[in-house]
Amino acid sequence: MKSIRNHPLINVLRNNKGNTRTQILMEPLWGIPFNLIAPFATLYMYTQGITDVQIGLILSVSMVMQVICSFFGGIITDRFGRKHTTMMGDLLGWVIACLIWAFSNNFWLFLIAALFNSIDKVNWTAWFCLLIEDADSKDLVGVYSWTHIAGLVAVFFAPISGLLIFHYSLVPVVRVLYLIFAINMSVKIFITYRCCTETKRGKIRMEETKNTSIITMLNEYKILIPSILKNREIMKVIAISVILHVSYVISSSFFGLYITQRLGVNQGYLAFFPILNAIVMLIFMVGIQHRLDSMKFRIPMWSGLIINALCTVLLIFTPVSLSIPFIIVHVFFGAIAVAIVVPRKDALLQLNINPEERARINALITTFTIAFASPFGYLAGWLSSIDRRLPFVFILIIILIAIIIVGRIQDPKFAEEQS
Repeated sequence: MKSIRNHPLINVLRNNKGNTRTQILMEPLWGIPFNLIAPFATLYMYTQGITDVQIGLILSVSMVMQVICSFFGGIITDRFGRKHTTMMGDLLGWVIACLIWAFSNNFWLFLIAALFNSIDKVNWTAWFCLLIEDADSKDLVGVYSWTHIAGLVAVFFAPISGLLIFHYSLVPVVRVLYLIFAINMSVKIFITYRCCTETKRGKIRMEETKNTSIITMLNEYKILIPSILKNREIMKVIAISVILHVSYVISSSFFGLYITQRLGVNQGYLAFFPILNAIVMLIFMVGIQHRLDSMKFRIPMWSGLIINALCTVLLIFTPVSLSIPFIIVHVFFGAIAVAIVVPRKDALLQLNINPEERARINALITTFTIAFASPFGYLAGWLSSIDRRLPFVFILIIILIAIIIVGRIQDPKFAEEQS
């Protein structure tokens, strides 16, 4: 018990109360329904007649909308505050979107739902600021690890949807899950309203911008954008973020189609692979993650990307006769790769930006990330229509590029001081 109480992750929660702890503890409200639905979201569309190309088109169009929302996300977050922007984003980006998804049965309704969900990118900037701005900077990797852990715990509810689909058909089960998702996010909005407060930096930015016009705030991007483009370390992390975002979007959208339509895996099993992923990531983050602190950032990220590339190769060459064992190995080592890379990528980004302009810089970085990634949803759909392995060949190529970029990043001074 003493070792548990003194575990570095427990110390992170102990040291960071208020908004940080509240947002971490609320994460399952989003994570549970998301993970119940995620393995079946693409099949939900495909079963109702949406083609591979149309699925890719929805991804690309929604990413264009995400670019717009991300661009204005920093301005909205500074003007209206981190707390209220998070609440607005949850309402429009999740509650309304999930209600539309619950009743979608054609291309246009799925597209409208995806466009509403894109508003979450406004919320994304605000939520990150609400999460970390009052947190201790030395705990950032731990804070990001906790957000992943909170989401991973939710994955253990995923078999519920698989069992329901075994007994009922896929479409009605997913419709009900979307309705539950909308209810959960409504509860999350209420808790945010009652238990969270505006951050110190948020109060300052609200005061600074209350008499500033939107046009003036947009003009200030003329200074911020060049400052980002001139910062080589930030640009390297942005490049990695783009690659990881593209690979995640493609993999999450086409993994289910690939293993069910090409490898012949039963739809009901889709809910069980995320559980293996969650178990591996939880064990890694709780038992191993903090032991890598002495290795700083570059080496663990580089190792994680190499593991990711090898997992992708394994998936591409998975034989139909041995599909389940190969997929299990792919998911197992893929989970380790994500657990190594993503928290460090997020922390590395925050350690390289100016905290006084965190909201707008984060918004711009999210804008750049999604803008660069937006064409690849349609491309992945087109590739999948030719051969369902091709989207994963594309993922392999861009992961190899990320490996080269990570080899050129520099560990921030903070990391050096902590070694």
